[in-house]
Amino acid sequence: MTDIVSLLRDKTTTIALVGANNNPKKYGNVIYRDLKRKGYRVYPVNPGVSEVEGDRSYPSLAELPNTPTIVNFVVPPSVTLSILKQCLDMGLKNVWIQPGAENPEVLAYVQEHDFNYLANACIMVESRK
Repeated sequence: MTDIVSLLRDKTTTIALVGANNNPKKYGNVIYRDLKRKGYRVYPVNPGVSEVEGDRSYPSLAELPNTPTIVNFVVPPSVTLSILKQCLDMGLKNVWIQPGAENPEVLAYVQEHDFNYLANACIMVESRK
């Protein structure tokens, strides 16, 4: 599998941002705006909002119009774990777990199920390189 950070260098990479939102003080919004500004195709995933920054938001990964290259998590660990189970069912194995979206159970899950993952690293920092 390709290293997750290397996937960011591919112009065709798409990112599903689980936890995207419209609150400019929350990382779900800060990360969304940052990735969009850098030219990435980003799909906001949040069942609680219909749009993020004027873009259509999707209530689940299953409803995305295209298969994302990376699923990025900026939600509490319990939600991360739940969505990881959906990722596994859908064959989405490239996951980026933002700081705070992980806990020992989440990390054990991605290791047990052979996800190609990166945890405890910020996608905004890594996408600058």
